[in-house]
Amino acid sequence: MTNTPESATTATRELPQPSERLKELRAILFDLDGTLIDTVELIRVSFRYATEKVLGQAIPDEITMANVGQPLRQQFTDMAPDHVEELLDVYRAFNRAHHDELAHAYPDTLATVKGLAAAGVRMGVVTSKGGPTAMHGLELFGIAGYFEVIVTADDVPVHKPDPYPLRYAADEMGVPLEYCVYLGDSPHDMEAAISGNAISVAALWGAFSAADVLAPGPEYALDTIGQLPALLNGSAERFAVPRRETR
Repeated sequence: MTNTPESATTATRELPQPSERLKELRAILFDLDGTLIDTVELIRVSFRYATEKVLGQAIPDEITMANVGQPLRQQFTDMAPDHVEELLDVYRAFNRAHHDELAHAYPDTLATVKGLAAAGVRMGVVTSKGGPTAMHGLELFGIAGYFEVIVTADDVPVHKPDPYPLRYAADEMGVPLEYCVYLGDSPHDMEAAISGNAISVAALWGAFSAADVLAPGPEYALDTIGQLPALLNGSAERFAVPRRETR
């Protein structure tokens, strides 16, 4: 007899409301870029440099930044399918060279993560970034050791907005995804959380506008990562996203 992952069995049952599931929270899963660490300007200038170097002109930011949150290879495939490998090489070289100069920690990230860990909250990271670069960012800002699992684009065959990476992380932790928060700053993050029945929490401080992040319909939204403990400790209603009326 095979064991069924806890997250897979929960999905077949009627789920309580998100506010009730928060009371029985099993883990928090975080996106990385634009959520835990501020790499927005680094990503923006890396795209400008790579596209200008390889294609002869920089692709406008509104195009290059539209799919941040998906794997870089997929983004370049959509942008310029005949130049993917060259774009990847140039982007990655520039990004590595300028990472520590242009990447920053959000003001409350370390304190929030430390506080949650001290309270016994289990945590993981689910990112579409490659493994070495993701680990470098987490280690640079002193937060790598707080996460039980770190799932990168290198670890899974399917990527956000599919919920697969989130469910993979939850299964690795042995917890039901439906009782995990997923906090992210992109529409792709929210689509993955919602379709996977995680407790979806929009980060409004990252690469995307509030309208874009809220468009998929997440259950909660935060203005800063420092508000996360309040969401978990009885103030969920304060952060609830109003439901749209349907006709």
